[in-house]
Amino acid sequence: MAPQHRRVRARGMAVGAVAVAVSAALAAGPAAGSVHADDSGPAVPAPAEPAVTPTVPAAPAVHPPPAGAPAAPVPSAGAPGPVLPAVPDRGVPAFGAFLASDDRGVARMEQLSEWLGGSELRVGHTYLPGNHWSDIEGDIRFLESWARWRTARADRMLVLNVPMQERNEAGVSDDEVRRLLRRGAAGEFDHHFRALAERLVELKVPDTVLVLGWEMNGVTYTHRCGPDPESWKKYWNRIVTTMRAVPGQKFRFDFTPSRGRDAVPWTECYPGDDTVDIIGMDSYDQPAGRSFDEQVTEPYGLQAHVDFAKAHGKPISYPEWGLFRNGDNPEYMRRMLAWMEEHRPLYNTVTDYCPHGVWQCGDNPDSSRVYRSTLFGRTPGADPEPTGEATPQPTPVPDTPVPTAPLPPENCSPLDLGRWVEYWLGGKLCLRFDWWSRTR
Repeated sequence: MAPQHRRVRARGMAVGAVAVAVSAALAAGPAAGSVHADDSGPAVPAPAEPAVTPTVPAAPAVHPPPAGAPAAPVPSAGAPGPVLPAVPDRGVPAFGAFLASDDRGVARMEQLSEWLGGSELRVGHTYLPGNHWSDIEGDIRFLESWARWRTARADRMLVLNVPMQERNEAGVSDDEVRRLLRRGAAGEFDHHFRALAERLVELKVPDTVLVLGWEMNGVTYTHRCGPDPESWKKYWNRIVTTMRAVPGQKFRFDFTPSRGRDAVPWTECYPGDDTVDIIGMDSYDQPAGRSFDEQVTEPYGLQAHVDFAKAHGKPISYPEWGLFRNGDNPEYMRRMLAWMEEHRPLYNTVTDYCPHGVWQCGDNPDSSRVYRSTLFGRTPGADPEPTGEATPQPTPVPDTPVPTAPLPPENCSPLDLGRWVEYWLGGKLCLRFDWWSRTR
């Protein structure tokens, strides 16, 4: 699940002075990634990234359909998407990481590759914010940077998470979600997704993998399936049909629930083989105390995912995975890497920020060493022949410290605004000790 929006209480006059700036940043900032909660625990906000100066674009205008416009007829599923092998070719499976949604994520791809001894990160992963329909239409400047990264090499893959509704993390009620799903199923929102398809073709990334309506089996997102699975499936089919009708497109659509049952069995949301190209799963090390074997065998877990995809003739993927409720867990890291080595997903992207990550997060040094030693220097030309062993054999690598956030300036006291707020601001805000005595 994505982070629940937490209220930030003003802590004295100093925090009150920055409240307006923080509110503006949140109103315009993108929903960069999802953070999962277990069945009983609260959702955890995304943590602060290394301090940077954030750039927050103004929210573009939204153009809803005219009032009273008749609903468009429901189209058929249309021609199927690109034919994909149920099992990818042998060799190093395409992998990457979610490092940030915006230009920072693009810049960090090369840095992470260097930390991994030159391993080829063939998968770039980013998210469209879901605040406004204009976001979902792709009216986001950082898409241009990701498109340039993708087109720089022919073997790269761009993975883009696409919300199915605006106000996607606004805590919309089930009744309203049900109404929105039915409006989507009737065609009211088709034009937004047509605009997105045209935007991606224009940027010369017509083969983007679209993780549409991810984690629909949970309760966090406005695009969740639970309030009306039948309307959700019809809505998905409309979106896919609309985007496939745009000339020049070669999109692949990834159906990605979160691991386990969550609010509703994810199989009840599956829209059909004609409109799904990849069957993904977001799988974090949770809940607390659950072993990897239990993650494999639980209802709607890792094994069920593999079996379901095989039965439907689809490749699998892991758009989001990483550490979570069990802390720095090198056993989980070894087992998850071995699982992917065995089952050969089309791609995987680890979520690389605290508490999940291994490169940008210094809280998981043991898991970081496992990840780095396993993937160090992995390129298609350097891939060893399969040995039949379930666990990848680590390669000794030099010990390199994990990056940490810089210290605050002198005479400056950091303000605790909450990790979710700090994540979108790109770091902490701080208050100078002498602010009350400075002359104006």
